[in-house]
Amino acid sequence: MSLAVIKTGGKQYLVKEGDKISVEKLKGEAGDAISFDTLLITDDIGAKIEVGQPLLKTKVEGKIVKQAVGDKITVVKYKAKTRYNKFVGHRQLSTTVEIVKI
Repeated sequence: MSLAVIKTGGKQYLVKEGDKISVEKLKGEAGDAISFDTLLITDDIGAKIEVGQPLLKTKVEGKIVKQAVGDKITVVKYKAKTRYNKFVGHRQLSTTVEIVKI
């Protein structure tokens, strides 16, 4: 079993085969295959490490499990003594991905 560090949505994730991670929205439907840019691959004990400069040529492969919408959050802007207040709601889109192959 090996570990990898992948990059997607401006963030980095440490994954291994079989992991399910929730990332920012990706194009595709449930069941579609997807590949990620790989920054680092290592084995369990850390004896063998491949580091990209900045990326490795090998890609980590995953499968989209579902597309979802997160909980609603309320954003409030308020300025005292000026009668200014603004309320905005937001629901973040996310994709759940299962890592198939490293």
